[in-house]
Amino acid sequence: MYIIENEILKIEIQPKGAELQSIYNKNLSIEYMWSGDPAYWGKKSPVLFPIVGTLKEDTYLYENKTYHLSRHGFARDMDFTVTDQTPSSITFTLTRTDDTFIKYPFQFRFDIVYSLKENQLRVMYRVVNKGNINEPMYFSVGGHPAFKLPVLPGNKYNDHYLEFNKNETAGRWLISKEGLIENASTALLNDSNILTLTKELFYSDAIVLKELRSDKVKLVCKSVGEIFEFDFTGFPYLGIWAARDADFVCIEPWCGIADSVNTSQQLIKKEGIIKLDSTDQFERSWKLTIY
Repeated sequence: MYIIENEILKIEIQPKGAELQSIYNKNLSIEYMWSGDPAYWGKKSPVLFPIVGTLKEDTYLYENKTYHLSRHGFARDMDFTVTDQTPSSITFTLTRTDDTFIKYPFQFRFDIVYSLKENQLRVMYRVVNKGNINEPMYFSVGGHPAFKLPVLPGNKYNDHYLEFNKNETAGRWLISKEGLIENASTALLNDSNILTLTKELFYSDAIVLKELRSDKVKLVCKSVGEIFEFDFTGFPYLGIWAARDADFVCIEPWCGIADSVNTSQQLIKKEGIIKLDSTDQFERSWKLTIY
């Protein structure tokens, strides 16, 4: 387990999946992350790479060849290497292996950089195309951090809501039993920026949102006030999820999305897929600011 900290925050990350395990407020003696109880969901903050969500039949097509990737890709189950560390910052790196090349025929470097500044955690994803000249790579990337609810003792799950920084009229894109995005959405927000959290909200899987006007969302407790702000600037999709009846909520910034039910399975035509030219790099960051 690796630790970085400053005067306010202390975080822990395990090398498997470079997965965040703890966000601890030293001044208030508060843990913000889900416990990882395997009775509900044994993970805490898996990284999603080189795909987000589910492929139809766990399969995609690229240059007339068939490849197979399980849900959310392979990065979350692989050991990353620490390539840089300071007291308040740490970089984890994953590169192509013989095993990844069978599933994903691209040369890549994938860095996850965790850094602290005062009361803010920044998580940056950097993808570098290490392939030959004129060989683009295609990928998606996203986060899946789970925050415990209630955060503070004496409160209940239903005492909390998410407050977007702009009013939204947004539908919830439905998910099929195979984990694919349906062709229709159902009403969720109607010129509102408040989403009240209930466990029943997730009984039919995650809330999937597209084309939001907002780029930030706050977790608020009715009796306490603002707990934290989650900044997902630059991520075109947002997932909100919890395992059935579990005491957490995931706020998931995505550059990419699961296959649609009518997908062609062609990787280069997949919704949300990112094309990265040779020797180029891609960066996106999400930020958590503790109140």
